[in-house]
Amino acid sequence: MAGDALTQAQIDEMLRGGLETIEVSEKEPEIKEYDFRAPKKITKERIKILDSIFDNYARLMSSYLTGLLRLYCKVTLTTIEEQKYFEFNNALPDYVMMGIIDLILDDEDVEDITTIVQISNSLTYVMIDRLLGGKGEYQDSDRDFTEIEVSIMDGVVKSMARMFQEPWESYVELTPKLNKIETNSRVISNVGYDDTMIIAMLEVMVNEMKSIISVCIPALELDAVMAKYTTINVRSGKKGDAVKEHERKENIMTTLSQSQLSVTAILGETNLDMFDVMNLQQGDIIPLGKSIGDNITLNIGGNTWFDGKLGVFNSKKAVKIENVLRTEF
Repeated sequence: MAGDALTQAQIDEMLRGGLETIEVSEKEPEIKEYDFRAPKKITKERIKILDSIFDNYARLMSSYLTGLLRLYCKVTLTTIEEQKYFEFNNALPDYVMMGIIDLILDDEDVEDITTIVQISNSLTYVMIDRLLGGKGEYQDSDRDFTEIEVSIMDGVVKSMARMFQEPWESYVELTPKLNKIETNSRVISNVGYDDTMIIAMLEVMVNEMKSIISVCIPALELDAVMAKYTTINVRSGKKGDAVKEHERKENIMTTLSQSQLSVTAILGETNLDMFDVMNLQQGDIIPLGKSIGDNITLNIGGNTWFDGKLGVFNSKKAVKIENVLRTEF
């Protein structure tokens, strides 16, 4: 090889017998370890999809917690990794706030996804303290949660569960439902102890304190769902985008159609001097420059949209629209 060739000086030294050894450096190839006993369940492409999903979920969580606690909260996605459930569970304290959430899919071919949302004790106690009127302070306590504390966190975790729907809707339609709250990490039977899990770690910054929310999803169930629905989305392509865009526009128009607008009937207009206005008396007549039979205009939101005839309907003043004057909406 060209990289292993001796220089002329080295050849001359060898002929003179002065060069005993020649060291040739070879770059060792990089070797990556692979555990055949626990092969990866999720491909890199699907990890990227999950990264996008949980990034959106983290943004929703930031807004929700900021409004709930009335403190600035920032939630960021730190890692997504595969791990055996017993490894994840063994790292947890005995008493912990965990929500068992069912992600229900309207498809008989795909099983519902059981998801575990684990909130670190430091964040749990800060939330409970704040929701009960405190400053949001945390005091370390190695005890089980009371029924009142579990009841408070039940509503919080239900809201966290509902927020799963929006980040997933680009890939799969699902209905999140909180199954139960569990405070003992050792008795959860919804997932197998040796199951491979996809664990998304969300870092929560509140009151200058860092805490963790972990989202734990069985890898096999998740892989089955993503294998089916990401393929459907790729096939649908632009058609799916067009349908969603149409639905978005319809939602906007539905919302606008329920808005309240002021409608003003203009009988007529005229200009008066300030002297005339100051000397107006009861019984004075102000000519409007219109015949009694002329149409009057209808203004909506300050703009003229229609004209029509003034009349009476059900013993109340009314206007019968005759012409549409505004054609651009």
